[in-house]
Amino acid sequence: MQLREWNARLHGLVIFRAMLRDPVVAKLVELTDQLDPAVPDLSPVCGAVAAFEAALFEHTTNLGDYLSNAVLETETVCVRQAAAGQLSPVMEAALNSELAFLQQLCGLSLDKLLEAAGFSAEQARELAFLPRWEVKQLDLTTAYSQRMREAGKKGYGMFAKHHVFTVENGQLVPVKYPDPQKLSELPGYEKEREKVIANTRALLAGSPANNVLLYGDAGTGKSSTVKAIANEYAADGLRLVEVKKNQLYQIPDLMDKLAANPLKFILFIDDLSFSSNDDNFAALKAILEGSVGGRARNIAVYATSNRRHLIKETLTDRTGDDIHEADTRQELMSLSARFGLTVTFQRPEKARFAAILEELAKQHHIQMPMEELLVKAESFAIRAGGRSPRVAKQFIEQCESGVQK
Repeated sequence: MQLREWNARLHGLVIFRAMLRDPVVAKLVELTDQLDPAVPDLSPVCGAVAAFEAALFEHTTNLGDYLSNAVLETETVCVRQAAAGQLSPVMEAALNSELAFLQQLCGLSLDKLLEAAGFSAEQARELAFLPRWEVKQLDLTTAYSQRMREAGKKGYGMFAKHHVFTVENGQLVPVKYPDPQKLSELPGYEKEREKVIANTRALLAGSPANNVLLYGDAGTGKSSTVKAIANEYAADGLRLVEVKKNQLYQIPDLMDKLAANPLKFILFIDDLSFSSNDDNFAALKAILEGSVGGRARNIAVYATSNRRHLIKETLTDRTGDDIHEADTRQELMSLSARFGLTVTFQRPEKARFAAILEELAKQHHIQMPMEELLVKAESFAIRAGGRSPRVAKQFIEQCESGVQK
């Protein structure tokens, strides 16, 4: 393949056009634009090669490794159609053609590129000081076909790279360093947690799954449970989208987009509560009830709250001037009923608190007699406002750091 064809094929990517926005691929395109043996000054070529290699070496020295990862993780119309079982013959032919070209590109070395451009042996010797990136021969067609078959677990695009997201201006933004909380690190509340896990497994299996309200006292591990479940089942195709209360009005449009995705999604609303005149109240009702087409089977809402009925209600609300005050109050209190599953996390009694402490002490290798540990932990809990798993973990971490002796 001559340089002109390499350059044309890069500029002419259709299925993988999104790759042209990749910083390394963009520099490779610029490099093929700059290669002209008829120009006596080699400075532009040197600059283009150096810029490309600097971008590549930020990630790897192997062009084949970088391009193959980029290909497998790029979101394309073909992988979306394949996930829906609708890949047309025209699209399949275009996909196979571009995969064959990108596979050749994985094996393109600097020396081959200079030769394809028509540089003389003398010109090549003048450029010998430039580093040489590594290449790799790969079967991209087979690898991509497998990735399309596994789209329901591994995802595509940013969903292949990340499993936790937030919402900014109505768009999903990946969280690069999510909370690494593990289920094995959360002692206590196993029965409560198992209900949420079972519901999540149903979601992953494509069975009917409930929206879940995790209600209870502060510091009992409600939020940690949701985050740990997201980490535990990420490899099975579960993705977590954290939504703030003031973003709820943006979620219906987002849900419509996620409904076509082969992955499963938890929309996570932490520390949820409303005032009686909160505009977000109606937005959440719409999300829980679904659109006229029904709620997507691959999406569930998990919310945590310290309030059973979610609405901050005052005595004034009960004695106001609403003629149908009972109906209004019933509407406000019925929001929590729209969660199909409510799991209660109550403040631990002394025995459960002791069991949590004992397990955390083992995890953190605390060498202290259990009786002494319990006495000190109870004193710490009193000062902290009461027993909770959060308080137990804070105490154990202070023991580990030497603050508690």
